[in-house]
Amino acid sequence: MNTTASRISLHGGHSGQYCNHARDLLEDIILRYIDLGFKRVGITEHIPPINDAFLYPEEKALHLTTDDLHKRFKDYFKNLNNLKEKYRAEIKIFVGMETEAYTGYELHVKQLIARFQPDYIVGSVHHINDIYFDYSREDYDKAAAICGSHDALYEKYFDLQYEMIKTLTPFVVGHFDLIRIYDPAYAKRLLNPDIQQKILRNLRLIKSLNLVMDFNLRPLARGEKEPYPTDSILKRAKEMDIPVVPGDDSHGVNQAGGHVDRAIKILNTMGFNTLWPEPVLLT
Repeated sequence: MNTTASRISLHGGHSGQYCNHARDLLEDIILRYIDLGFKRVGITEHIPPINDAFLYPEEKALHLTTDDLHKRFKDYFKNLNNLKEKYRAEIKIFVGMETEAYTGYELHVKQLIARFQPDYIVGSVHHINDIYFDYSREDYDKAAAICGSHDALYEKYFDLQYEMIKTLTPFVVGHFDLIRIYDPAYAKRLLNPDIQQKILRNLRLIKSLNLVMDFNLRPLARGEKEPYPTDSILKRAKEMDIPVVPGDDSHGVNQAGGHVDRAIKILNTMGFNTLWPEPVLLT
């Protein structure tokens, strides 16, 4: 067991410059990681939408367009690559992006990868039936109603995740069980045999492709009791020897590096290897 694991986050660094539900300058977030003693960090801004239908509500409120966000994303890569060089003596920055899994994402994401050449990608699912389910409880319940039940919502989510992993081969699989975000009964629901079968199928795929699971700490920042994935899934990942790496999923300076020490302690206690792998582009 490695008891001296270095601090790392491979999912996060969202800033107010490039994400309207985040805050602060990207450089200030990088400086915060340096102040905290991080030697490696992955910055993974959200990709721009494929069309205006997938704008966040706050982006619509600001009358932003898809074109605006594509221009902003271009600036993000330019700025982050400059910061990577500027602070190379103090921290190793991996330039990344967080994907989506809505209609048309396959070609859209691959075009973005070809254009911007990120160091790696985080593969995430935030939409079911093209509804952004984790933005609000209202949207979550709407997605569940369209699926027919909350159990069906979970099954749909893990099916979409499976297809996303096969299609994009993301180095990091983001917040594996995000689908539980507004479900107080998630611990029991995740043990539903039909849902369990899909979870195990997805874990086997992650293992077969030598991918990494995101130990996503954003729930702790919201005062919840455990990160993504939940303990039952985390134990399965350990049994299968799947690498699990902290991701603060930070959205501002005050969240950068948050709860990473706690995450390392949890992973060490469970016997995970905390000699973190280097991100690479696999798509």
